[in-house]
Parts: sequence; C-alpha cells; structure tokens
Amino acid sequence: MFSNEPRCRYRSNQLGEVICQLRFPEILTIGANVPVQFQEAIRDEYPQYAARKEAPAPRLTGTPGNLTVENQPQTINYQFSSADGVWRVNLTSKFISLSCSRYTCWEEFAAKLDKPLVAFIKIYKPAYFERVGLRYLNFISRQELGLDQPFSALIAPCYLGLLAEEDVNDSAIARCSIDAEVNLRGGCKAKFHAGPGLVKKNGQQDNEIKFIFDQDLFMAGNVPVNMSAGALQTLHSQAWGVFRGAITDTLHDAMDPVSI
Repeated sequence: MFSNEPRCRYRSNQLGEVICQLRFPEILTIGANVPVQFQEAIRDEYPQYAARKEAPAPRLTGTPGNLTVENQPQTINYQFSSADGVWRVNLTSKFISLSCSRYTCWEEFAAKLDKPLVAFIKIYKPAYFERVGLRYLNFISRQELGLDQPFSALIAPCYLGLLAEEDVNDSAIARCSIDAEVNLRGGCKAKFHAGPGLVKKNGQQDNEIKFIFDQDLFMAGNVPVNMSAGALQTLHSQAWGVFRGAITDTLHDAMDPVSI
C-alpha cells in the first residue's frame, strides 16, 4: 500500500484539484464583518473577490420518536482568487483553505499558502487548529496519457474491487468504488475514495470514464498554530508514499516522472 521510492514530479500529473483546509474554533468576527484587512494583505496575489451565503444541512436533535429538525444559521464564504482563477483562498468563520486546479509541485503550493495563512493568523489569532487537512483529487485519464490498458494494469489491486478480476471488463462495471479510512504514521489519518467515474471538465461533462483517486489526509485534535506548517509537511510526505503505492509502474511512466 505504501511506497518508499523517492518523491518525483509528474509532467503529466492527473490532479484535478489540490486543497488545503485548516479548521479552527469559530471566530464570529469573520462572519460579522467583511474581511477588509485580510483582503488587503493578499490582494496582490488574489485580486478577485466573491462572497456567498451557505446554509448548513439541518440538524436532528432529541430522542427517537421525538426528533426535531433544527435549521442551522447561514455562514458567509469569502473567496479570493488569482487573476487566472487557478488559485483560490476561501475564508469562513470556521475554516481557511487554499485550492489549486493546476498543481505542479508541493513547493509552489506551500509558497502560495504562506501569505494567506500568515495574514489570517496575524489578523484573527486563532487559538489552535482543530483539523489540518490536505486533499489530492486525481482524475486519471487513459485518453490523455495515451494508454489503452484496463485500469487493472494501472492501479494497485487494493483500490480496484471487482475491477481487479481478470474476467471483468472495465466497460461492464456501472459502479465500483472503494472507500476507506486509515491511520497513518506521525498521527495522520486518511480517507480514500477510489473507483471509475465521470467528471466535469471546465464546467462541462466529460464522457470519458476516468479512475478517481481521492486522498484526504488530515490531523485532528488541537494542533498548535505554530505547528501547522510542520503538520502540513507531514501530511504531504505521507501523501506521496500512498499515491506511488496506489499506481503501477505503467501509469507512473506514462505520467512522465521527473526527479526532484
């Protein structure tokens, strides 16, 4: 399941999106006031602004036979984007996140995260982070990579389910996915979703069936603010070993690896 091979960079990586999210005890000031100071601190890199109100799912309270549905208060999600829309910072009263739709390497991503995270900590002074997460959404396209092999030749058997069987054709499977939650080294946890599916590209439905490999790695509990960067580095180092262990040499070579 895990690979010890040295980390590399892929010229043809199959990442649709990479997301870093840090959750913290609710800070009411963020929802009560437009984050002017925060925008000014990051506006040179994230000049586009938008805000939307979000209504959390209703919550059930009470006991069986006497349940009550309680509507949750709306939250405001502030979004700050780069001019090309590739990088997006989202801020709510409960989390800050950075997402990228054209990921190249961890070093660039970490550098892009630095300014908004430092500004957030300086302005809002969170007590600690309740959850530090790093998520990699891979949409593996055989067409894009020029491959005609079945998924069983590209993905490790533990993530394939029925697709690992020799007498099962990819096109015969309407739905087959693996979902798991695993404890990793260094206090990390991970949620995995793996399986074939359709995804949207530039807002349009793509008819090619891709293999979706979704890694959501996180540290839960009270992570001190001054240890958040180290926590993210630990999550990133775990993510590489998991991903390399999830793919075969055929897929690895097709993505055109470059040594780091």
